Amino acid sequence: MAEDKIDIADEDLGTSPSRIGDPRIRHEIHRAAIWAGVIGLGILAVYIARPLLVIFGALVFASMIDGGARLLGRFLPIGRTWRVSIVLFFTVGFFGWLIYFAGSTISQDAAEFPALIQQQIGQLIEFARAQGFAISQDHLENYAGSIGSGISTVTKALGGIVGGVTTIILIGIIGIYIAIDPLLYERGLAWMLPRHRRGEFYKTAARMGQTLRRLMAGRLVGMVFEGVFTYVLLAYGGYIVGVGPVPMAALLAILTGLLAFVPNLGAIISGVLMVLVGFSEGTDMGLYTIFVYFFVQNFDGYVVIPMIAQKTVDLAPALVLAAQLIMGILFGVLGLFLADPMLAMIKVALERRAEQNDAEAKLQEAADNGA
Repeated sequence: MAEDKIDIADEDLGTSPSRIGDPRIRHEIHRAAIWAGVIGLGILAVYIARPLLVIFGALVFASMIDGGARLLGRFLPIGRTWRVSIVLFFTVGFFGWLIYFAGSTISQDAAEFPALIQQQIGQLIEFARAQGFAISQDHLENYAGSIGSGISTVTKALGGIVGGVTTIILIGIIGIYIAIDPLLYERGLAWMLPRHRRGEFYKTAARMGQTLRRLMAGRLVGMVFEGVFTYVLLAYGGYIVGVGPVPMAALLAILTGLLAFVPNLGAIISGVLMVLVGFSEGTDMGLYTIFVYFFVQNFDGYVVIPMIAQKTVDLAPALVLAAQLIMGILFGVLGLFLADPMLAMIKVALERRAEQNDAEAKLQEAADNGA
């Protein structure tokens, strides 16, 4: 009687309209389900990309705080919370001094800076017209307005979520929480993975954290060097060649240092601004600012960066520039600033995956030889 029931059940299953008996059809349905899942994840990524970018920015900020806390730990045998507090205290103090310095020293220069740049661009257009180039300032202004409108549209979603200044505050708050106890969040992510994947996750996360700390440390060193060195050459180096100090030296030095956080594009933008200000005071000073720009960038590129790159991640310049252009178009200024760290994290993940594949291939080869 039991065997009859089993046969009936099997027969019912075979004739059920919800069961697909053809293995080829089942294979195609399985493939279609995978593609539907990939498309769904892609659509979801589009909707949550900007909040995720804010979270990644918080991770970058947390890595900078963590690097400072680890550095203090070599000299101060105190708790991690105290070391993080010291790093935050000096960070807030630095930005407070910078705001005070900017407000009391270079506020007038900052107010005159846009008009000076516009004036120099107008003179550059007149020079190009004199050489036979048909350039219309109205067309350039329309193009600039279109570009600005496009960037504004791209960044509107992020600004609508948390606001411009609030985005920075949110990144700072999340970064501080992560920096105080990073292992808490690392364990939380690991628990979401299968047990056999957690060991590899911890190794990859450790290498990503180390790479990000070194990358940010090298970036900060480069920013300080370019800012200070630019200020010294612009404010005092001109006396040596007889052109005197360059106007707005402090403002140009601060902009050069801040824009050094964005490799390649930042140097180009700061150099253009520096040269435009220089030519506003005459040809000799303009040529001197060109010399300052190339001297600082070459010394930074051939001396400072190679020394830093020995202990940081080495990224191809063309790849970094391409990532900056893509991230800048998609997410505006925030994406431009975070393109380099994100590219470094992707590189670490791919390297870890390649190492894991090589290890599995060696184990399989050893097993085959043993068999």
